[in-house]
Amino acid sequence: MKKPIGIFDSGLGGLTVFSEIRKLLPKEDLIYFGDTAHVPYGSKSKEVVTNYSLKIAEFLANQNVKMIVVACNTASAFALGALQRHFKLPISGVILPGAKSAVELSSRKRIGVIGTEGTIKSSSYDRAIRSLSKKAKILSAPCPLFVPLIEEGWVSHPVTAAVAREYLTPLSRKGIDVMVLGCTHYPLIKKIIRAVVDRNILLVDSAEAAAKDVAATLTQKQLLQEKGPFGKYKFYVSDAPDKFKVLGKRFLGHSVENVKRVSLE
Repeated sequence: MKKPIGIFDSGLGGLTVFSEIRKLLPKEDLIYFGDTAHVPYGSKSKEVVTNYSLKIAEFLANQNVKMIVVACNTASAFALGALQRHFKLPISGVILPGAKSAVELSSRKRIGVIGTEGTIKSSSYDRAIRSLSKKAKILSAPCPLFVPLIEEGWVSHPVTAAVAREYLTPLSRKGIDVMVLGCTHYPLIKKIIRAVVDRNILLVDSAEAAAKDVAATLTQKQLLQEKGPFGKYKFYVSDAPDKFKVLGKRFLGHSVENVKRVSLE
């Protein structure tokens, strides 16, 4: 019997990770959990985010998953260690894979990181990047308005472009050669970000990096599903499944079916 991969996020942003994993590993069954009752995580405390993450991981473990992917930068920053201590399953996040990609791509080792307030305040990318390169200079910028604008569907709206200029122009002018999109929502506004920052700055998509990390982990542990039919997908949320279906379509580019509400209380 095929065991699925469990993926969770505070809401919708992790669907970019879901999409990249599905693209890279088409034979895998996937279960996605969006904690829509408690979104956003970016402004919440470490204790609260860790508590939510443990409950979600418990739910996914009960679905007999073979691996859990924390597809949320804030939860990766605050809760990954606790999750790895609590569960015997392989559990990966999005921060270390993104940091690895940034270090590999950066020739000058001047790396910009953008993310939610929680992710930036945690300094998790700073620590991850410095663990890989002692020479790296990290310059960070919180972008708290990006998530609500994206979830509003304003992925090509002039207001989003104006906010991006406000947030990113100062960072772009500090001589960075790589910018990490340190929130899984941000790939949806990659075109706007690309238009705002210096064209020589390389963008690191943490969703793509996370998917490659999942493939490597499953290969190493001999858990990779390479044969058989294409994977099946299930979606769970902690609130508002109908809204998730509507917004999920924007993230994935097609209708999202089979969404069930599950209470974590």
